[in-house]
Amino acid sequence: MAGPSILYISRADVERVNLPMREIIDALIAMFREKGEGRTEMPPKPGIHPRPDAFIHAMPAYIPSLESAGIKWVAGYPQNIEKGLPYISGLLILNDPETGFPLAVMDCTWITAKRTGAATAVAAKYLARPESSSVGIVACGVQGRSNLEALACLYSLKTVKAYDIRPSVAREYAEEMSRKLGIRVDPVTSTEAAV
Repeated sequence: MAGPSILYISRADVERVNLPMREIIDALIAMFREKGEGRTEMPPKPGIHPRPDAFIHAMPAYIPSLESAGIKWVAGYPQNIEKGLPYISGLLILNDPETGFPLAVMDCTWITAKRTGAATAVAAKYLARPESSSVGIVACGVQGRSNLEALACLYSLKTVKAYDIRPSVAREYAEEMSRKLGIRVDPVTSTEAAV
């Protein structure tokens, strides 16, 4: 007897959904509340380290209130940038909590980037001053983008300073994010100037 069919969702398919950052932030607030009140099962993530500066981690979780169970198998390889590949890559497998059968296998590159940015916004919501209007970005890669996008959902930003060890990357980031978010982003030449 065969189990249910599995839905395969590519990175392009995930990105096409384009879930708004505000919805991702709200979902994380709900998830963190469930976790904080002890209503989730999220064991520590085991991992392997095939290269000295790289990791591949398993991140299982079950949130009963959402009837959501699954695992993220995610890798972080800093040297991928030199190969034209993303630093973070991986898969997310969703399981039916009733039967354990996998329901979907999807790319988690976009999901991880947006979730991490949203987590920054959740932390800022509860820890930053409500009138905050400035942000310093150190490292203008994928996470620098999602962090600024998420913070711009919660705050009326007036000052954004962006630093990257590669000045051309900071300039490109500043132009792109200024256009995307409709706020001024200034590239700077040191971490101290950013923060």
